Order: sequence, then structure tokens, then C-alpha cells
Amino acid sequence: MQDMSSTVTIYVATMTGTADLVAEEVQAALEDEGVQVELQPMDDLDAGAFAAPGLYLVVSSTYGQGDVPDNGQALADALERERPDLAHVRYGLFALGDMTYARTFCGGGMTFDRILSELGARRVGEPMRHNASSGLLPEDEAADWARAWYESAMAEA
Repeated sequence: MQDMSSTVTIYVATMTGTADLVAEEVQAALEDEGVQVELQPMDDLDAGAFAAPGLYLVVSSTYGQGDVPDNGQALADALERERPDLAHVRYGLFALGDMTYARTFCGGGMTFDRILSELGARRVGEPMRHNASSGLLPEDEAADWARAWYESAMAEA
């Protein structure tokens, strides 16, 4: 993965901090490969968060009845309300959930996937849907997934 200079912006929606741990592992893995990474919680983000062309990664947990975490709800609502054109955006998704709740599994992350797609953003690769019931820690899976995702993004660039 050398000479891949594109910056990755990671936006994190979390309730308990697990998504933060995932995002930090992704950041470390990509920075080890020489990628510039900007990591930001979704707190206080608005529909302009995706204004700049680029490569974004949404890391979102799920809570309640498949809901977006509290710190990401304002961003999701703003995107739905303002409907910006995001055709210049490429993104990936690392969604956290629990298959015990199959009907709403990874609902927080999948909400962002739906909204970004509707607004014209292009998803790179398949979303990573981590199952809390699997016995595997999401932060342990994050680094390998992130490297493969970034390679796919650069191959499509």
C-alpha cells in the first residue's frame, strides 16, 4: 500500500465507546501504511461534514431499536433534511450490532449507509457488520478489514 496518499476521514457514532476503539484501531492500521487519517466523533457535525471530496469511513454502533447513537443522530437528521449532493464522496462502513437482535442488526451503521447512498455517495466494498455475539472483539477485526478496504478504495480510484 505504498504511495497511496489519499486522506481518510473517519466519523464515529458511539454510545459506550466501542466504536471509538474500532476507529482508533483503523486509524493506527492505516497510519502504519502511510495513510493520513483524520478521526472525528460525530458530535456537532452537520450536513456539511461530507462537503469536501474524499474518502470517508463511518464507524457506527447501534443502540435501542436499531438506532443511530445519540452523538450521530444530529448528523443523520441533517443529511436527511438538507439532502446535499454527495456524488463526490466515497465511503466505507464499519457497523456494530448484535445478531441477537436480527431485525435491527447493525441498524445504526446501516442508516448511514442508506442515507449516504441516497445522496449519491459511492460505497467502497461491502460494509463490515460486526456481531457482538460472535465472541470476537470488533477492534481485533478492524485493522485487517481497514487495510483491505483501503486497498479496494485505492484500486477503484
